Amino acid sequence: MPCYEFQGVRPVLGPGSYLHPLASLIGDVIVGPGCYIGPGASLRADFGRIIVEPDCSIQDNATVHVSTERDTVIGRGATIAHGAVIHGCEIGENCLVGINSVVLDSAVLGAECLIAAMSLVPHGMTAKARSLLMGVPAQLVRTLSPEEISWRNDGNGDYQRLTFEALSSLRETDPLSQVEADRKRTRIAAQPVELASSPRDQLS
Repeated sequence: MPCYEFQGVRPVLGPGSYLHPLASLIGDVIVGPGCYIGPGASLRADFGRIIVEPDCSIQDNATVHVSTERDTVIGRGATIAHGAVIHGCEIGENCLVGINSVVLDSAVLGAECLIAAMSLVPHGMTAKARSLLMGVPAQLVRTLSPEEISWRNDGNGDYQRLTFEALSSLRETDPLSQVEADRKRTRIAAQPVELASSPRDQLS
């Protein structure tokens, strides 16, 4: 497993969390239960502590680091999309940080914010709950509607279920030389979930 002790401090990976073999946890990283850490993700806590609360998704090639000023906290149910950079900041519960976005030191995002792809949240920015932020530097576009938040809650079930599918069925293999005649398709059968509850409850 790609975990590294630093100055005598070992990472923590909560029960029911999936850590891809090409991801890495370094130093004082605490990952809660039911999280998905995708291939190429790097969570490096050498200058401080990284806390990833339960049911989060840290996707492919995302980078999470700390500053000397403050720890990094990613709130419960948050999604950090492919290639995003999270640095010395606080991400609220059920936030979505879009593809290749950057959130810089001392920024604080309230719960259920959405950061559009390719945006830059600058040093020290504070966003209220349910803010839609976009641009370089990111600016408040508007407040998300209850319908949009509901869609976000339901859609995040895809990555909650992916955690358990990866734990149960993802394994290294050799490629086939040709396509089978009866080749099946992969499918993540997501169900609407409440992020305040454990995703394991949805599988019983």
